[in-house]
Amino acid sequence: MKILQTLSRLYVNDLRSVLEFYEDLLGSSVALRFKIPQIGLELAQIGNILLIAGSDEALKPFRSTQATFLVDSLDEFKAYLEERGAKILRGPNKVPTGRNMTVKHPDGSIIEYVEHSNPA
Repeated sequence: MKILQTLSRLYVNDLRSVLEFYEDLLGSSVALRFKIPQIGLELAQIGNILLIAGSDEALKPFRSTQATFLVDSLDEFKAYLEERGAKILRGPNKVPTGRNMTVKHPDGSIIEYVEHSNPA
């Protein structure tokens, strides 16, 4: 059971208008980009930044999530976190990259956990 990467989340209204800025700022290209049309979001990962784009209404349920942890085993983390008093708010769910869940830690922090189906 291991956290493979921690992504800081930035919420934007128009992904296309900010991609070049963040690629230049971070000195890195988009590593991953996909849409979730059923909830009106588009996401892109550049380095350790996860850009999440959508309307204010589409972003509202996700703004309280403070970070994304990419993990090697979502099921193991779910059991571990529940044993330690964390509350699973959403998921595990299938997402375009694999599976995810949103967890409220005992200190109140809200974190998304993601297990990619084809890890790099």
